[in-house]
Amino acid sequence: MTTVRTPADWPVTEEEARAVQDALRARVVLGEPGPPPGKGHVTGVDVAYDDERDVVAAAAVVLDAATLDVVAESTAVGRISFPYVPGLLAFREIPTVLAALDALPCPPGLVVCDGYGLAHPRRFGLASHLGVLTGLPTIGVAKNPFTFTHDEPDTPRGSTSPLLAGSEEVGRALRTRDAVKPVFVSVGHRVSLDNACAHTLALAPAYRLPETTRRADALCRRALAGAAPVQEPSSTLHRPTSRYSES
Repeated sequence: MTTVRTPADWPVTEEEARAVQDALRARVVLGEPGPPPGKGHVTGVDVAYDDERDVVAAAAVVLDAATLDVVAESTAVGRISFPYVPGLLAFREIPTVLAALDALPCPPGLVVCDGYGLAHPRRFGLASHLGVLTGLPTIGVAKNPFTFTHDEPDTPRGSTSPLLAGSEEVGRALRTRDAVKPVFVSVGHRVSLDNACAHTLALAPAYRLPETTRRADALCRRALAGAAPVQEPSSTLHRPTSRYSES
């Protein structure tokens, strides 16, 4: 398990965080289809919090996209790096998620976030933020539609309906099981929306949520339960500079 401290230049106010979002949002790549479903690696990332102890744990779980077997996994823990502000949740999660990804022994391939990409009030949710910082193809698969509207998809598995901000399609409601509540898929970085939905279906053969999310959720909860309080500052702690960074 990697221990992370918050970067010295990390935003501390809402205004600073929004300025970072504005600067990075222009770097989101929307014109690439992304890797094909069912091939290579696909990695789920998720986080769990203990606000009383001021600890956040992140997990990254790499699956073989064809078999959904676990290839590798890693965890990271740190102090919560930003207060809870709707629309700015990525700033609570990014340092530990980057550290968990960086600790993997193999390339992650497509990264699936338990959250949003373009389906975000500022069009820059965790999946987009993480994709821009790492250069990796990313998508968001969320459990609810946040502030956006949608019609119910048809009953069969694979049915979709647009997730709308006014007339703008920011994602899709996707039925991953017959007659079960849909999930909400949005593009993060370097993946098309059609491909993001195809990946989500391939990753959810038996349950509503994709296996990437299910495995990462269980692992980060275990890591949080076993985490000791994180002390800052210390030169022995890992700073979250990702080997996947484009810069």
